[in-house]
Amino acid sequence: MYFLRAERFVFSIICALFAVDLVLVAVKGVGLDVAGYSLSLVIGGGLLLLGHIYRSKKREERMAAALISASLFILFSICGSVFNYMFLPIQYPTIDHALIHIDGVIGYDWRSAVELVAHVPLIGRALFIVYTTSLPQLLLTIIILGFSGDYRRLQHFLLTGVLGALAGIIFWIFFPSYGPSAYQDLPEWVLETIPLAVTPYYGKELIQLGGEGPTYLSPASVLGLIAFPSFHIFMAAMSVWFVPRYRFLVAVSIAINLTMIPAVLVQGGHHLCDIVGGMLAFAFICPSARWLLDRMEADGHESARPSPGVETQTPN
Repeated sequence: MYFLRAERFVFSIICALFAVDLVLVAVKGVGLDVAGYSLSLVIGGGLLLLGHIYRSKKREERMAAALISASLFILFSICGSVFNYMFLPIQYPTIDHALIHIDGVIGYDWRSAVELVAHVPLIGRALFIVYTTSLPQLLLTIIILGFSGDYRRLQHFLLTGVLGALAGIIFWIFFPSYGPSAYQDLPEWVLETIPLAVTPYYGKELIQLGGEGPTYLSPASVLGLIAFPSFHIFMAAMSVWFVPRYRFLVAVSIAINLTMIPAVLVQGGHHLCDIVGGMLAFAFICPSARWLLDRMEADGHESARPSPGVETQTPN
């Protein structure tokens, strides 16, 4: 197998995380859903192998680029989530109360925001749908960039996502937060009126998990640990920034991801500060990833991938 340099970099991170995960799981004695994780790894690994077959045998770089990038995102998500869990129980005090105080100074209160939305159930259901589009948007972006032959933009996209997730995990290890839903209750009528992706029950489960640590891990029951900075907002910014510059796609992406802001607040049970944190994280990570990609290409004398229709490539 051979990779473009950004792909190789991400694959190296995945291999390192996988090795560290195995060691930490063994040391901590955490049970694993072997069948569940094996299936996830087979899916990711299968897409990776298929991508390399297209690249090396059929010379169909567009399909190869999309398949390889999608597979790397899947494999990184699996290894990254286990890695995050291995730092439970938390070793440092949470920053939630400071964030709640800052939100209060600004005038934002999560419970009040959810109750307000619950008075118009249609809005609550719409925000729930928008909230669930984050990952599909990223996968769609990968497919469009790959099949349009915009390989350099795709590599930048890949690096940005992986570095952003890693930065979020590392920050959370030292400054953990669960979001306001873990500390505030909602009236029963609200829970019966609109669907919520993150409820106070979910928040209480996060607090318990953070205090006790996991005893068993399964991809079917992994919880989203990180509140600040919001990775949903980070992904929304990625979707807008990297969507191909077609007017229709840009307009749709902007509309969906502007709506993602209230969706993350209400449905994701986030602090208002989490939104700002996600935006600031993207503003730092995205240009950093581009700088890293420039250095990779300069060091390896690798130019951008061929334009659409040109099937030549330089193995790395």
